[in-house]
Amino acid sequence: MTAGVPPLDDVMGARQELTVVLPVRLLHAPRWAEGPFPFELGSRRTDAVARSTYFAPASARALYGAPGRPRRWYLPLDTKHDGLHLLGMELLRAATARNPEHALAVLHFSVDRPLLPVLRALAGRRQSTATELLTGPFDPAGLLAGIADVRNPTAPFAIARPYTISFMTPTTQDAPALRTDLEGALPATADRWLWQLASRSTPEDFPLPPETVDSQLKDTVRISADWSALVLRQGAAFLGHRPDTGTGDFFEFGALHSRTVYLDALLLGSLQRDHIDELTDELSEVFNSSRLARRVATLERNIAVFRSTYWRQHLTAHGAANDLLLAFQNQHRLPARFNEILAEAADYSRLVQTQESQQISGALGVLTILGLPLGTALGILQVLDDHSMAHLLIALGLSVAAAAAVLTTRYGRLVLSSLRGGDRGT
Repeated sequence: MTAGVPPLDDVMGARQELTVVLPVRLLHAPRWAEGPFPFELGSRRTDAVARSTYFAPASARALYGAPGRPRRWYLPLDTKHDGLHLLGMELLRAATARNPEHALAVLHFSVDRPLLPVLRALAGRRQSTATELLTGPFDPAGLLAGIADVRNPTAPFAIARPYTISFMTPTTQDAPALRTDLEGALPATADRWLWQLASRSTPEDFPLPPETVDSQLKDTVRISADWSALVLRQGAAFLGHRPDTGTGDFFEFGALHSRTVYLDALLLGSLQRDHIDELTDELSEVFNSSRLARRVATLERNIAVFRSTYWRQHLTAHGAANDLLLAFQNQHRLPARFNEILAEAADYSRLVQTQESQQISGALGVLTILGLPLGTALGILQVLDDHSMAHLLIALGLSVAAAAAVLTTRYGRLVLSSLRGGDRGT
């Protein structure tokens, strides 16, 4: 796998953009402008109104909020350090039932140094020659001080390293990424470079075995002849396949899309992943309490809310955004995991229904055991037109004794057991 793959460590593309996503705990809504970061290109301004036209209404509400209920804020910045230029930040409220303060912080960079070493440093790769990047002027704790806390890596929803979305276009010297002509064949080395950018690794860090190359690259998205994308668990990458001519080139539009619409598709995938993680955890705790019926009812409600609010496999009529979302879902096995959640929740629901049926049957059995002797005794007294108080008390006593005797039988014990089981399940 490593043979014949030109090194990307020292390559600096014609255009290099980087987006870093990390989970945070939102302390309060920031006093920033509402909406996603509105990148501009000519007369095009990618604000919430413009982006919403790309998405189904439910997806747009999950990503941008609704009037009076903002979910996203942005802050323009202009900070340069060590070959990185921080253009701005975003915060996306990603509250869940158990973690109402959960949010995602998004940092937008331009990179003026070889891109792969930056990605390797963010991934914490061994023998990385770059220093830790999210420190100093780029430290999220400082940038978000008083607004959000960066989560502890051991906390729920935290990821070991930030999720990265990189964009790189080649120069005329970057032959391994270039097509032979406008619609010519793509060299195999192009996908190797794309893999290195998305996985944030060199062949020495993670040598792909030849037997699994096809499966590892199965989620590659051919957006057009100009560029491709690859989505992996910890990162995504966009790579151009013809030389970038600079200002006015199509890749200006491509870079804009990678920071906006395509970023939002991956953010929606992150929201889906976090909610499915929580539902999975909630399923594992169903039997930790005696109130099974209440827990299952809450679980079913949370599933319904997630399904109606976040669970979308088709965002838009624009195919590339859908393909990126599906690739993210495939990497995290989200469709299969959600189907497992639905199946397990259905099993628990049937269990609750069974317990409730047993409880109802037990209650009817108790009424039968208690009522039949008493009804028989009172019926006999009525037929005999016996109004003696002593005989009535004797009849009541005999009825109680008969009911107690029946409760000691196998049928009586079964009725009592059903009642006790029903109590534990509610």
